[in-house]
Amino acid sequence: MIDSDVRPLLLLLAMLVAGLTAGVLTHALQKARSTDTLLDWGWVFGGAVAVGTGLWSAQSLALLGGRLTGNLIFGFKATALCWLLCAAAAGLCLAAARLLPTPRLRTLLLPWLLGVLIGAALLATVRLLLGSALVVGWNSMWGVGAVATLLACATLTQWWFDSTAGQLADGDGSSSAPAVAVLGVGLACAHAFAMQAVQLQVPALPMTLDGLDALGLTLAAAVGALAVAMALLSVWVDARNRERTRTLATSLNEANTQLRRQAFCDPLTTLPNRLLFEERLHQTLQRVGRSPGAMAVLFIDLDGFKPINDSFGHAAGDVVLREVGGRLLELAGAHGTAARVGGDEFLLLVPGPGGQEGAASSAQHVLQALGRPYRLPNRGEVKLSCSIGIAMFPEHGSTAKLIANADAAMYAAKRTGGSTYAFFEARMDLDVREQVELQNDLRLAIERNQLHLYYQPKIHGASGQVTGVEALIRWDHPVRGLISPEVFIPVAERFGLIGTVGNWVIEESCRQIRQWLDLGLRMRVAVNLSMHQLRQDDLVPRIRRALEVHRVDPSLLTFEITESVAMEDTQATMRSFGHLARIGASLSIDDFGTGYSSLAYLRKLPARQLKIDRGFVADIEHSSDALAVVDAVIKLAHALGLKVVAEGVETEQQRDILLGLRCDELQGYLFAKPMPAKMLTLWAMNDDDGHDIEFRHSLFQNHFSSSIQ
Repeated sequence: MIDSDVRPLLLLLAMLVAGLTAGVLTHALQKARSTDTLLDWGWVFGGAVAVGTGLWSAQSLALLGGRLTGNLIFGFKATALCWLLCAAAAGLCLAAARLLPTPRLRTLLLPWLLGVLIGAALLATVRLLLGSALVVGWNSMWGVGAVATLLACATLTQWWFDSTAGQLADGDGSSSAPAVAVLGVGLACAHAFAMQAVQLQVPALPMTLDGLDALGLTLAAAVGALAVAMALLSVWVDARNRERTRTLATSLNEANTQLRRQAFCDPLTTLPNRLLFEERLHQTLQRVGRSPGAMAVLFIDLDGFKPINDSFGHAAGDVVLREVGGRLLELAGAHGTAARVGGDEFLLLVPGPGGQEGAASSAQHVLQALGRPYRLPNRGEVKLSCSIGIAMFPEHGSTAKLIANADAAMYAAKRTGGSTYAFFEARMDLDVREQVELQNDLRLAIERNQLHLYYQPKIHGASGQVTGVEALIRWDHPVRGLISPEVFIPVAERFGLIGTVGNWVIEESCRQIRQWLDLGLRMRVAVNLSMHQLRQDDLVPRIRRALEVHRVDPSLLTFEITESVAMEDTQATMRSFGHLARIGASLSIDDFGTGYSSLAYLRKLPARQLKIDRGFVADIEHSSDALAVVDAVIKLAHALGLKVVAEGVETEQQRDILLGLRCDELQGYLFAKPMPAKMLTLWAMNDDDGHDIEFRHSLFQNHFSSSIQ
């Protein structure tokens, strides 16, 4: 007998087992139809056993928790046949999910199979467990209700599977929870309806059949329920493993994507970098062949980009670079490739441009696109131009040299003033080779003592006395002879050697000052600084160390920086000038009048001297404009408390005009050409002995006529 107090618990347990069975069934349906492998057929058979056991256990518990009374015996054969029917119904449904070829067929047929087969199995389970002695009739409405309920819930479950197919494929187990809940409700209701479909008449006497009594069936159903719970636990473990595997796979894919992005893409603009561009270049070659004008490479360098960084900050510069990348990407289209290969350098691959005319048209489109205004964050708009070098394949070399040749052509366009394009020419290749050879030799020049400093005196305008010298570097090449800095300094800047060369100049100047001091000659030396040196964090410590090592008074060292460089990065200039002024060095603005100085910055710079560009001095005799500029610069400098040096003085008339304008110091061939330190020592000693300037000029003009300025 089943105690009446236990019956509600059995009914509750029946509903719980129905829910667990729904979870196992939905997971088995997913696994059964995932891929065509032997393992997934194992899910069909294993799922049939687990689901069949759950259906049988839930129905048995519902039967025991129902309205039966008396001492009941449930036959062994009938009990086993009930379990087999439930397992068969579940297996047929899973096999159908496995074998139906299209999602449309599964949507149409699978809910019917679930409703009819499982509903019929539940009705048969009640009939067989109770036996003919207890069943006196059927209520077809409840039977139809059981099947209809399962059909409706199965249809909703299938619809949910179809609508979340992408999430299920990604292993998102949470997306199947609503389907489990719906199917669980359907199974619970089907069990209850199946119980109501059978009209019972309980006998007065106990049945004498061999089989399980109520307690035995309860224990068997409980074991079945435990088996379903364990099956659901294995489903949960499988889902967790799949989720972990999916997470690891996603992480691996993301890591691979990130590594590929870092290896092949520019992090700021997300454009391909040089490595990926070269790969695309070879891929395009295979597609377009080697016919004349098969493709063109455009090397693009922005004109005037650094002032944007200096004036508005690097964040604004990044905005501009990203916008440039976006515009080039749009110009590249589906078949071309845009890449960023440096700070403000870009590449554009144009397959099949249509000869040089087509390539020129593409370059013109780039000029127009990049010439449009750029909107900065909260700072209005700026406009830029660019210089473009064009190399055609196969006319201008193999793919291995195409980028280098386009680079050489870009420098040719840059030298003409920028905002234009130039095609590669053979002579440019010679220039590139010569520069590469020079930079290789320049790397060894310091070690082999091939670099030397020449010194050109500065003369006090009123007294004619030597006030100091300017250190000018020369390269005594073993093959090419004496090389002017106008030749090798651009090479040093282009190949990143200017810092090393500049440090050597500072060190050598301090050494020479000490040598002169030991001879009793106190000589102030002016040294030129490049923008690269101003941006070096260790510039001031290097200078301080050189001064300390050679025991030199910092006031004997003057650092000159050109006006254009000073205005190129005003923040770096002011910061570096401030550090240099604090250690006691003098500061001078070189080539004044050729740039676009801001008086506000000029007033704040701790400079003591301005040097008028030699171009104005050369025209001062014949040009009223040049005379007016020089006069204005001298008056402006004196108003700011600065001394003025005029360089490039070559005639006595120029000297007299400058003295009339109250120029403080003069420098040029009229007085002396640049000379080695030993010769300058003799020259300065003659000055101390009282010889006049004109005499020394005629003496050393002939003696040093072979020197290079």
